[in-house]
Amino acid sequence: MPIFLGNLFQQLYNIVDSLVVGNVLGKDALAAVSSSGSLIFLIVGFINGIFVGAGVVIARYYGAKDMEELSVAVHTTIAFGFIAGILVTIAGMGFTPWMLKMMGTPDDVFHNSVLYFRLYFAGGIGIVMYNTCMGIFQAVGDSRHPLYYLIISSVVNVILEILFVAVLGLGIGGSAIATVIAQFVSAFLGFYKLLKVDGVHRVYIKKIRINRKMLIRLLKMGIPTGVQNSVIAFANVIVQANINNFGSVAMAGCGSYSKLEGFAFLPITSFSVALTTFIGQNLGAKQYDRAKKGARFGIVTGVMLAESVGILLWILAPILIRFFNSQPNVIEFGVMQARIEALFYFLLALSHCLAGILRGAGKSTIPMIVMLVCWCVIRISYITIMVNVIPDIRVVFWAYPLTWCLSSIAFLIYYKKADWIHSFVGKAQLSAN
Repeated sequence: MPIFLGNLFQQLYNIVDSLVVGNVLGKDALAAVSSSGSLIFLIVGFINGIFVGAGVVIARYYGAKDMEELSVAVHTTIAFGFIAGILVTIAGMGFTPWMLKMMGTPDDVFHNSVLYFRLYFAGGIGIVMYNTCMGIFQAVGDSRHPLYYLIISSVVNVILEILFVAVLGLGIGGSAIATVIAQFVSAFLGFYKLLKVDGVHRVYIKKIRINRKMLIRLLKMGIPTGVQNSVIAFANVIVQANINNFGSVAMAGCGSYSKLEGFAFLPITSFSVALTTFIGQNLGAKQYDRAKKGARFGIVTGVMLAESVGILLWILAPILIRFFNSQPNVIEFGVMQARIEALFYFLLALSHCLAGILRGAGKSTIPMIVMLVCWCVIRISYITIMVNVIPDIRVVFWAYPLTWCLSSIAFLIYYKKADWIHSFVGKAQLSAN
C-alpha cells in the first residue's frame, strides 16, 4: 500500500504540471511538457532500473542478516547514485536538442521543449538520488518513508508550480524549476534520514565509496532491468508515432486514455516492486516455503486486482475520458482504446508479477529478454506490418493485449520449468564468489 500510494502521488504530481501549464500558458507549452514522459523515462528509467537491482542485492543481505556486506552494498549504491546523477545531468542537458529532433518534435514547441528539458535535467542528481534512497528503504522493508517524502515533494511542487507559473509569470522555465526543487527536497529528506536512521542500513559519510566487487554485483543485477525500462520507453515512442499518423483527434483521445491507464497500472507496478523485495528478503533468509507462498499470493492478488480495475475502466471509460475532453470524436477514440485493452489487464499484471518474482530470485536477465522480445521487437514489428495492411487504429490498440499475452505465456513456461527456488538455493547465496 505505501508503494501504491507513492506511485499515486507520483501520477498526481505529473498531472499537476500539465494542469497548471495547460491552463495558464496554453496548448503549445502543454505540448512541450506533455512530450516529456517517454524521453525522461528513456534516460532516467535506465538508471532507476539499476537501483531496482541494487535493491534486490541489499534485500538479500538484509534477509540473510549479513550486516557487513549489507553496509558495503548500501554505501556503494549511494556512491554510484552520485556518479549516475552527474552523468544523467550531463547527458540530459547536452543531448536534449538532438533527442527532441529525433522524436520529431514540432517546430512551434521545440524551443519550449529544449528549455524545459534542460532545466529539468539540471536537477539530475536530485532525481537519481531520490530513487537511490527509495530503493534502499524499500529493500529493508521500509516503504513508508519514501511515501512521506514523495507527499512532501508533491505539495512543494504544487505550491511552486502555482507561484512560479501563475503568480510570478516565469513561464515553462518556472514549471521546470519547480519540479527540480521538489525533486531535490525529496532527495535531501531521504538522504538525511539514511544518515540518522537507527538501523543496519544507516549511511556514514566516510564510508561512501565504490567497492568494485560489490558494484559488479549491483550492475549485474540492475543493468537488465535498466535495459528493459529503456527498451519499453523506446517501443512506446514508436507506438505513439503510429497513433500520431491518425491525426490530432486520435492523439487527444488516446492521450486521455493514457492518463487513466497511468492510474490503472498503479496496483500492477506496486505489486511487482513489493514482490521483488519480498522474494529477495525471504530467499536471503532461507525462508523458501514463505517465498513460494508469497509468490503465489502476489500473483493471484495482483491479477485479481488488475482485472477488477480493468472491468471498472471498461464500464466507466465514457464518463472518465469526458473529464479530459468533451468532444464526442475524442471520447470515441479514448473509449475504443479502453474497451480493447482494459479487460486484458490481468495479462499485464501476470507478466509484471512473474517478472518481479524472478528479479527477486536474481534472474533479472529473463524479464529483460522476455520484454525485449515481446514488448519491443514483436510489438513494433506487428504494428509496422499490420498498419500498412489494415490502416485502422484498432490494429495499434490490439498490439498491447497480444504482446501481454505472449509475455505471460513466456514467463509462465519459464516459471514452471526453471524451478527458481532450487536454482537460487544452488547458486545465488551472494557469497564472495
